[in-house]
Amino acid sequence: MCNFDTGYSKVLWLYSKFILYRPISEIAQEERKVIFVEDVEIARSTKLNKIVDIASKIGIEEEELEPYGRYKAKISLKAYERLKNKKDGKLVLVTAINPTPLGEGKTTMAIGLADGLQEIGKKSILALREPSLGPVFGIKGGATGGGHSQIAPMEDINLHFTGDIHAITSANNLLSAMIDNHIYFGNELGFDRVTWKRCVDLNDRQLRKVETGLSGEKNIVPREDGFDISVASEIMAIFCLATDVKDLKRRIGNIIVGYTKENKPITASDLKADGALTVLLKDAINPNLVQTLEHTPAIVHGGPFANIAHGCNSIIATKMALKLGDYVITEAGFGADLGAEKFLDIKCRKADIKPDAVVCVATIKALKYHGGMPKEEIKNENIEALERGFRNLLRHVDNLKNKYGLNVIVAINKYTHDTEKEIEFLRNKLKEHDIELSLVESWEKGGKGATDLAEKIVKLTDKNSHLNFAYDLDKGIKEKINDVATKIYGAEGVEFSEEASEQIDKIEKLGFGNLPVCIAKTQYSFSDDAKNLECLESFKIHVQEVILKSGAEFVVAITGKIMTMPGLPRVPAAEKIDLDEDGNIVGIF
Repeated sequence: MCNFDTGYSKVLWLYSKFILYRPISEIAQEERKVIFVEDVEIARSTKLNKIVDIASKIGIEEEELEPYGRYKAKISLKAYERLKNKKDGKLVLVTAINPTPLGEGKTTMAIGLADGLQEIGKKSILALREPSLGPVFGIKGGATGGGHSQIAPMEDINLHFTGDIHAITSANNLLSAMIDNHIYFGNELGFDRVTWKRCVDLNDRQLRKVETGLSGEKNIVPREDGFDISVASEIMAIFCLATDVKDLKRRIGNIIVGYTKENKPITASDLKADGALTVLLKDAINPNLVQTLEHTPAIVHGGPFANIAHGCNSIIATKMALKLGDYVITEAGFGADLGAEKFLDIKCRKADIKPDAVVCVATIKALKYHGGMPKEEIKNENIEALERGFRNLLRHVDNLKNKYGLNVIVAINKYTHDTEKEIEFLRNKLKEHDIELSLVESWEKGGKGATDLAEKIVKLTDKNSHLNFAYDLDKGIKEKINDVATKIYGAEGVEFSEEASEQIDKIEKLGFGNLPVCIAKTQYSFSDDAKNLECLESFKIHVQEVILKSGAEFVVAITGKIMTMPGLPRVPAAEKIDLDEDGNIVGIF
């Protein structure tokens, strides 16, 4: 059985491909169609344990659990308070090479590893992100893994789940409503420029730029506005980086929503909006508990994109998981240059945590694609293309091991068409760099297919490691962006547009120059050019815009043509999603 990931990284990669009008091949589509149908059949044929039993398994007390039906629940923050003095478990980060249209299987790998650890008798728990409705209805793809390595209930998690993203959307848009209402009733705070956008958790390119206030009512002030997808909103970033409800409210209050004529910032707390927004998020801030098909506990909470936000699940969920499990498996979005960099330089710094080991996921066919091999020929043995593509894997591994100082293992999602010659070549190349390899077959075999990786992870997490950040916070914003670009991407430098330079000057004058940087960049390449897969020649990173996220407490640098509101493909998955005669949801894969 071939292996394929239906996880978050694949979904986001594919919908982004459609945005750039670069559709996947018909061959790849047909292969996915067969595999996705099997994923659904596997998920629906598996009997789940009641969520109260899953909670009991990890020491959650009855009064700390709020069930949402039989198979999902929220965990009260009181559980963390009760357990906060307990020793943390080991933290394992799952990341990957730069994504390809062939799928790398990062989410499937994370789930398989958690099940594999359980299979060898270890107490493991997952800490993953929540799916966005945009990719679900944009193309065929959810965010719950694949094959026998899935979290469930699949349809619930991929759709409304427990309502967290809806709450984030409502909080975001309440703030927008309060801004315009304040302006309508006299603009006492002196708004000259509104920087806050509305949001919706769907792909809708028509909303990227809109005109509002066109009703012609007396005193209403028309203005230009726009929408982000909800998971790219600052509220989502705050939600994932807050350490508790008090910190959540503080961060919301610090959001800069606009400026006066004198360029004085106006915040959400100036509007007295922080209390109401916090109330809308008071239930959502409690992490969600579900399970894998093998009944391994999974905390799924928060869902920022990794190419335009920091791409990690919530700090609250991760820290709670560290108190509940001996081994916590978490994932950062897209390749290690995006998700892992932000996990380490933003999340770990904020949460005062570090991974005890890092799994870098790849497939042999994806490596051959990075080596210039056409998709139509990718199943054929080709050592030359594999060797060229190996450079992408090696650069990620080198960053994680030598730049950040972490313990790293490479995990290969194994396919039936991978040849022994290709596997041995890869094993020997990694051995030259003192990196261990594990072949994983969890898509087909579940936890049993990941026991080799699980055993190696147990040994790897026992080794000492230290976390070096890519930059120091006391450096200037340009210096920090340059450090990431040169140290992590391998760029020869950074070029800033005139507008970006002016924005940086303003941000630093406001006193926010000491914040970490969150670089919004294409996920396909180490460069900011999506077509430059091999990065054989020297390149520079081009920063077009720099945006202050004062509530999230980071600075976003926009490179290339990154969009914060994606569009639907020519034939969206929404056309095929329906209910069958028995009331089952069909078309979500």
